[in-house]
Amino acid sequence: QVQLVESGGGLVQPGGSLRLSCAASELTFSTYAMSWYRQTPGKERELVATIGSSGATTYADSVKGRFTISRDNAKNTVYLQMNSLEPEDTAVYYCNARRSVVGITMNYWGQGTQVTVSS
Repeated sequence: QVQLVESGGGLVQPGGSLRLSCAASELTFSTYAMSWYRQTPGKERELVATIGSSGATTYADSVKGRFTISRDNAKNTVYLQMNSLEPEDTAVYYCNARRSVVGITMNYWGQGTQVTVSS
């Protein structure tokens, strides 16, 4: 059974940094695009950043220049380094693994980790 387990969330002051990790198991990690999403109460889940199987990255405009997504295929882990955090970054952050093969899409989610930016 595929599992994605996030860690690294917590409470941080504005301007601070956090690094989220997502450890994957029971999937061929290197072949999946890995993403981080976030969600606040009453709002839709928002795509934050994606790293493809090739290592190419994309970011939401709201986090460009502040967040960095990376992956370690040897450890089956994806990271999100978050710098210069703002109160607006407060959310539950979710890890996502996605792969499409001959029209079939495999899509998995972690359980989420809370990030709170507050003084």
